[in-house]
Amino acid sequence: MKRVVVRAAWVTAFVALPLVPLVLLVGVRAELEPGVSVALGLVALSALFGAIVVASRLRSLTRGLGMEQLLVVHRYIGLVLLGLVLAHTAVVVLANPARNIKYLDLVHASPGMRAATISTLALILLALTALLRRRLRLPYQVWRIAHLALTATAVGGAALHVVLRNNLVNEDGARTWFVSLIGALVVILLVRWCLRPLLAERGGFRVRGIRPESDDVSTLVLAPTGWRRSSRRDALAFAPGQFAWLRLRRWGLLSDHPFTIASGARADGTLEFTVRHIGDYTRTLGRLRPGTRVFLDGPHGSFSVDHMRSTGLVLLAGGVGITPMMSMLRTLADRGDRRPHRLLVSGRSPDDLLFAEELEDLKARLHLTVVPTLTQPYPGWTGSTGRIDAEMLSTVLPGSFRRNQLDYFLCGSGSFVNGMITTLDDIGIPRQRIHTEQFDAV
Repeated sequence: MKRVVVRAAWVTAFVALPLVPLVLLVGVRAELEPGVSVALGLVALSALFGAIVVASRLRSLTRGLGMEQLLVVHRYIGLVLLGLVLAHTAVVVLANPARNIKYLDLVHASPGMRAATISTLALILLALTALLRRRLRLPYQVWRIAHLALTATAVGGAALHVVLRNNLVNEDGARTWFVSLIGALVVILLVRWCLRPLLAERGGFRVRGIRPESDDVSTLVLAPTGWRRSSRRDALAFAPGQFAWLRLRRWGLLSDHPFTIASGARADGTLEFTVRHIGDYTRTLGRLRPGTRVFLDGPHGSFSVDHMRSTGLVLLAGGVGITPMMSMLRTLADRGDRRPHRLLVSGRSPDDLLFAEELEDLKARLHLTVVPTLTQPYPGWTGSTGRIDAEMLSTVLPGSFRRNQLDYFLCGSGSFVNGMITTLDDIGIPRQRIHTEQFDAV
């Protein structure tokens, strides 16, 4: 119920965000004409604020709406924002093309108009680099630096434009809204970039050990610093299936990456992150020595069994996408859960089928069916082969009525998750029963 209330509150806030400035513009003085361009500009400012809030890792927001949904909302708001800004610019110029085209001249325009043009160009580059990042083959770190720099440029330019043009800030309602947005944005950014790192001492962890799972996958085991067995104050309370951003330094713009928490919600406060070492950052994690200090920002996300009520779970994982499933199963086993659960995990080779021995143990502790399948089976493989499809699901799922009372959790690459959604749609599983997480989406 609490999550439903939080979700409803955030949805209401985002719906109200563009409506408030329109209400404030009702009855403004005639000199604010053309009213259309003013309305577009003020709504664009609200959209810019909303886009930044969505990406600011507010825990109530990530838990209430889920990270995948927030990414979709962030992209949608970004595109709407760009459309509003371009429409605002077009209305201003077309009102008197011969006179107003000079507003776009970066050399001779007034400082207020120059700031607006720079902000608009930053927004255009933001959209292009976001939409074409993979096609341009931009490294994630390079893209992230550019994204943050362009966002700061867009926000600064927009704020300067409003202040230096001095048209909206003279109206009481519009001025109050503008100051409120800037004030709230400053608070959010201070919490995100300053307060959390300052408080990282309390949330610090040390590496207890690294456990190899396969040739390119290992599990990082962390223990909280200052942990006292008589108190959970220093532990990270999380719901099984959630994730956290892991930082190797307390400060650092690019030193954090998101990883799903693989461990169950165990009483000793230790955390485990199972990582495939495919990049510089993840390979660095695999070389950390016991005792090394790390920092966590979390937990985040709504991909968890604790947020659902059903007669059982169907867990569909692609390779290392089994990580949140293991957190769920470990926690359910510790709780003595007796509902029937099914786990289907797909991999190319046996190295992709992680935790085989532990899953056998979990089958003894839970009412659990495990179906591993290989898309590139080796000679002598006796298990299932090929991708998870409707026929394979039919071997473990109950009849059509009972299967619609189960919750389906999907985790893996984008292609895996999209393929599983299509398969579940084909067999009539209601969309509200399907929960997804793409490990390459954040």
